[in-house]
Amino acid sequence: MFRCGKVTKGGIGAVAIFLASFGDSFSQQADSVKNQLNLDFEIRPRGEFRNHFQLTAADSITPEFFISQRNRLTLGYRSKVFDLVAAFQEIHLWNKSGEPSSVANVNFFELYLQPKFGKFSVRLGRQRLLLDNGRIFSDAPWAQQSRSHEGIRLFYSTKNVVTDFSWMFTRTYSSRYDPMYSPVASHRYVNLVLHHLKAKLSNQVTLTTVLALDTFENSEKGQNGRYTTGGRIEYLKGKFYLTLNGFYQAGKTVSGQPIHAYYLQPELRVQVQNTTLRLGSEILSGNDLAKSENTFKSFVPLYGVAWKFMGNMNFFTRFPGDVNSSGLVNPYIFVLHRINSKLGIRADWNIFYNQYPMLNDSKNTVEKYLGNEFDLSLNYRPAAKWEVNFGLSILIPTESMVLLNKIENTQETPIWSYLMVSYRPSILSGKSIF
Repeated sequence: MFRCGKVTKGGIGAVAIFLASFGDSFSQQADSVKNQLNLDFEIRPRGEFRNHFQLTAADSITPEFFISQRNRLTLGYRSKVFDLVAAFQEIHLWNKSGEPSSVANVNFFELYLQPKFGKFSVRLGRQRLLLDNGRIFSDAPWAQQSRSHEGIRLFYSTKNVVTDFSWMFTRTYSSRYDPMYSPVASHRYVNLVLHHLKAKLSNQVTLTTVLALDTFENSEKGQNGRYTTGGRIEYLKGKFYLTLNGFYQAGKTVSGQPIHAYYLQPELRVQVQNTTLRLGSEILSGNDLAKSENTFKSFVPLYGVAWKFMGNMNFFTRFPGDVNSSGLVNPYIFVLHRINSKLGIRADWNIFYNQYPMLNDSKNTVEKYLGNEFDLSLNYRPAAKWEVNFGLSILIPTESMVLLNKIENTQETPIWSYLMVSYRPSILSGKSIF
């Protein structure tokens, strides 16, 4: 188990001064310089306001305002023989759950060693998994704690082909801090086996494939497995980009139900000068609740992120619970515009439907249309190492959304807004003789 003692501000400062002094000595020995040593720090506070909606069933009805803050110290050593990365982080909360100040978690986001053997390399330890566009596997950069996994990952790369094979596992983690703010404690799988390949078929066509098996402990202390296979085909020519992403799931649930589920995401992207238009849709299969079915047909998007496609308010992140097992169809339009080198703006419009109608208390079907979400985001980079993000989102719900227990009624408009500032100074960046 990864353990770490108490780290004080003075301790971090002392380490920084100590390593900086070594950086000076490295520069004086240029004849022996071979490798790279970096020490980076990040402080990222984010204030959030939400009103008239709840993120989980345990949350109370808002309004609510709180601040979360991520403090991350990353040590990276890179050479021709191996890489070493250690990213230590502390998540702090202000005015959350009625407490003026609390430590949500102290943990390592990443801690791995990666020996290299020519075109091959092996990464051992806690590490992020970011594949393709992040829909199926992502390091969840928006979340303050992010997401990582523990295990072994084998890499092989050439000019036109990049492939890797991973075996990840979970174990019993410390319960001292809130597991919600841990990069690993939310995982429930016992084992995760994964193969990923990305191949450039031509100057315009790229193919990505993903094959994953994650196993879960069942009631008989055995393991049931879930298989997910599929990928993405991409076509890019000039200002036009066309893609189709598709996955199929099989296997068994924890309770032993057979799984037959699918996911589709077509998208067209057009870029005109400083403006990018993205038009697409996500389709996640579900169950027809009006029929008696023994098959689990709700697609679960594994360990990816939803906010990049399904709205910043994160109404739909936990499947099948967030859609009452009825599937989801999400047409979307995204407009991104770069005003200048420092300022960018993005406007999103998401429309939500159940694939199959839900049932009300009288067991009658209800309208599949759930509502619209509108997101406005601003990104400002005033200087090197600094970044400021602001967002405002509103949802226009229907009566069907009330059945999902995300809102109390349709008379109030759910609102969410945030302001996030990130500062990433480099404490040490230089060559190493080690």
